[in-house]
Amino acid sequence: MQVVILCGGKGTRLSEFTDSLPKPLVEIGNKPILRHLMELYAGHGHRDFILCLGYKGDRIKEHFKGSTPKDWSIIFADTGEDSNKAERLMRIKNRIKEDTFLVSYGDDLSDVDMDKLVKFHKKNGKVVTLTAVPLMSPFGIMELNKDNEVTQFKEKPKLNHWMNGGFYVFSRDIFNYLKSGHDLEKGAFEALAKEKKIAAFRHEGFWKSMNTLKDVIELNEMFERGEMPWIR
Repeated sequence: MQVVILCGGKGTRLSEFTDSLPKPLVEIGNKPILRHLMELYAGHGHRDFILCLGYKGDRIKEHFKGSTPKDWSIIFADTGEDSNKAERLMRIKNRIKEDTFLVSYGDDLSDVDMDKLVKFHKKNGKVVTLTAVPLMSPFGIMELNKDNEVTQFKEKPKLNHWMNGGFYVFSRDIFNYLKSGHDLEKGAFEALAKEKKIAAFRHEGFWKSMNTLKDVIELNEMFERGEMPWIR
């Protein structure tokens, strides 16, 4: 199955790195997060990649010169430096060969079971299936009793809400909902939700996005400890 990875954004919240290289090339351990992500998909048997390039896309091309596994196929698609996610997908429409394909952002890692995700998508027959992950509190929280006494501390617990963790399965019908100038989430996904054509695959395992320097440090600390749940 084809895997589309959106890796053209400027990553302004990681300017410590992205002033000189694209965000997907920020390293976790000894390799870029993009490489970790592609190895995650390859471990599930999905090795046919389309990389939607934009900001400093040539650096991503250079990374793979002479270092691409023989059983991987990579299309480097220049989708524009200032394009939003929907526009990037529109620009690779003619490169999609199948009725169903996988889509991911270039800065998330997870141990989601791709086989179960795809099976869930095909069973439900929706246009889009997204991976829903529990919302984690960015802060520690307290529990209080009626006398305002602190009874318990919880360090950054899971909240009783779900958030979009990416790791999508799309049908080709998604292209009927994409419009220039309209973003993916606030445009296509909201329209699909109104029509009940988008489903959520609940995943309570590991998921982490790399958006800030703190995230980079935490992922590298996990790597150094040998805690890499995204590696099969």
